[in-house]
Amino acid sequence: MRIAPEGWPFIAGGLLLVMVMGGVGFLASDRAPALGSWLTFGAVLMALLTVFTAWFFRDPIRSNRAGAHDVLAPGDGRILQITEVEEPVFLRGPALRISIFLSIFNVHVQRAPITGKVGLRDYKAGGFRAAWHPRASEENEQATLGIASEPHRVLVRQIAGLVARRVVTDPREGDALAQGSRIGLIRFGSRVDLFIPAGWELTCRVGDRAVGGQSVMARIPAEEGEA
Repeated sequence: MRIAPEGWPFIAGGLLLVMVMGGVGFLASDRAPALGSWLTFGAVLMALLTVFTAWFFRDPIRSNRAGAHDVLAPGDGRILQITEVEEPVFLRGPALRISIFLSIFNVHVQRAPITGKVGLRDYKAGGFRAAWHPRASEENEQATLGIASEPHRVLVRQIAGLVARRVVTDPREGDALAQGSRIGLIRFGSRVDLFIPAGWELTCRVGDRAVGGQSVMARIPAEEGEA
C-alpha cells in the first residue's frame, strides 16, 4: 500500500511509542507487574492506532480512463450538495459547486479533475466548522486551486473541517497537471468543493459516492472542449 508522505511522521512517532512502551512494559513486568501490564496494553493500543494512521494516509494508485470531455471527482467521499453559485474569481460567472464530504474512513488525497495548468492558487485562513455545514465553504480554512485548459476552467477548493486542521496543496501557479494526478491532501476529515461552469453537463447527484480521480462528475460540452 502506498502511503502519502505527510503520514510518515505520524507513523514513525507511533512506532517509536510502541517500541518504548512495549520495551519498558517488558522490563517492568517482573518488578511491577501492574505497571508492566498497563504499558503493554498501551503499546497494543498505540500499535492499533498506528496501523489506522497508516491506512488513513493511504494513497492508492488509480488508473485514469476518463474521456477528453470528462471532469473527474477531486476527492473520495459522499456528495453533500450541488449548488448554483457565482464564481467571480476564476470561472468568472455562474457555476455549479459540487461539495464532497470526506470522512476519516475515506482516502484523503485530492486529484486533478482535468488536465491543465494551474492558473490560481490561494489560501485563506478561517474557522473550523463541521465540514458538512453549508457555510463551511465560505468560512473555514481553505485552499483554492484553479485549473485551466483553455477555453475551459475548473476550480477545486480544499476545506478544513471540525477535526481537519491541515490543508496541503502541492502545485504552484503555472504548474502543468495531468488529469487524476495528486494535487494535495487534507488531514482527518474534511470537504472538497468542485466548481464547474453552469452550462456543463452534470453526471452526478447528491448522495452519490465519489472516487477521486475516477468518478465522472460532469462533462465539458463537445463544442467547448474542441474549441
